[in-house]
Amino acid sequence: MKSLAFQATLEIIGINPYVQVPEVTLAEIFDQAGKNKGPIPVAGTINGLPYQQTLLRYNGLWRLYINTTMLKDSPKRIGETIKVTIKFDPSDKTITPHPGLIKALKENSAAKSKFEQLSPSLQKEIVRYISSLKTEKSRNQNIEKAIQFLLGNGPFIGRKTI
Repeated sequence: MKSLAFQATLEIIGINPYVQVPEVTLAEIFDQAGKNKGPIPVAGTINGLPYQQTLLRYNGLWRLYINTTMLKDSPKRIGETIKVTIKFDPSDKTITPHPGLIKALKENSAAKSKFEQLSPSLQKEIVRYISSLKTEKSRNQNIEKAIQFLLGNGPFIGRKTI
């Protein structure tokens, strides 16, 4: 799939930095993806550094949200012009739960039952967060926090309750 290049000014809505994707580029992305509705997974570069992201439509505009892993200090760079390449990204984004989380859920049937009742997006958020942790100590602490959260005993990943 061909990458498309454009320059855009970094804008912000709420606390979320983003760039608007030009109409001609959007048309090509829609063609690559075979759709023009719903979230569209994309990949490319921001100022030469690779990223994977989801192209979203909000308030009638298609936006590429630019988080701090894509562009360092992005919230402080509003108004800056950045160089973007973008293309549809059909790669599988499935995240396998960490073995420690799987074990903890097997050992606690109430937490496992609650986890299975969560929306797929919240399940994915929990799995992604735990998988992203760098140290085993941090991962183990957060697995315990996740189990307690599922049991209704405290907050986790910015949520007070389920």
